[in-house]
Amino acid sequence: MPDKIASVSLRHADSDPAGFAEEIGSSFETYGFAIVADHGVTAELIEQAWAKTSEFFALPEAVKRKYYIEGGGGARGYTPFGTEVAKDATEHDLKEFWHVGRSLPEGHRFADLMAPNIWPDEIEGFRETFTTLYGALESSGLRILTAIATYLGLSPDFFDDTVEDGNSVMRLIHYPPVPDDAPGVRAAAHEDINTITLLLGAEEAGLELLDANGDWLPVKPGEGELAVNIGDMLQRLTNHVLPSTTHRVVNPPPERRGQSRYSMPFFLHFRPDYLIETLPSCISEDRPNRYPEPISAHDYLLERLREINLV
Repeated sequence: MPDKIASVSLRHADSDPAGFAEEIGSSFETYGFAIVADHGVTAELIEQAWAKTSEFFALPEAVKRKYYIEGGGGARGYTPFGTEVAKDATEHDLKEFWHVGRSLPEGHRFADLMAPNIWPDEIEGFRETFTTLYGALESSGLRILTAIATYLGLSPDFFDDTVEDGNSVMRLIHYPPVPDDAPGVRAAAHEDINTITLLLGAEEAGLELLDANGDWLPVKPGEGELAVNIGDMLQRLTNHVLPSTTHRVVNPPPERRGQSRYSMPFFLHFRPDYLIETLPSCISEDRPNRYPEPISAHDYLLERLREINLV
């Protein structure tokens, strides 16, 4: 097992798929995290996305709240500051965010489970930028899932069908400047609900993971690199062979408290009707099945959203 979080290049997934799978899979099994470079999302697109993100969050509060959907569970559009509370936390997170989801054609079988996207009129090119970025991150995620399947001894294309038309969501997050008397932290300790998460923006200090020894370790990708982590759905499917690691975003040091922080996680999900049933290869005498009752990805998502105050 690796003695640090792996930093890998997705280019190696093509030239040495077995070696890449072993390197990233071992890191996931030990830490639940890996850092991925050369992921195929262009620097120009990333720069454009940061510009549109900061432009939106700089809008007046009243304008942003036009895009808040009451009763929508934060699935699309704007979620105001102070709304999300991590599971078992006592204070709300110090953030506001915007969600972009999958755009489905009219009459699609999942149309009643995935709300249509909404787009801010005030930011030119917002829709085009984030539609493109959504597709680029999804493509990168599929390549990482291929490596995970290989690491688990499954067919390399095992996950292709499981995530096709999945309820994946891209979240644009603004962590405003933090006052000295802030009651909470930018993002309290939590685990992600989904299959895997691909995160842009973690190169700015603050992201930490909780390792198996109970120590908090900083996660520090280079500029433009992705921090990728296992979500609860994949942890459940693999019977904790791949752990969904607790992580948080801590408040900055005093000299940086006046600065905003931005990040863009892409939460890659199974399709809503996919039955999360423990993989037989992940069950053994030493690792009994923790989840004898399977659950659909949609039901599991709703269960978890209630726990974090979004539904």
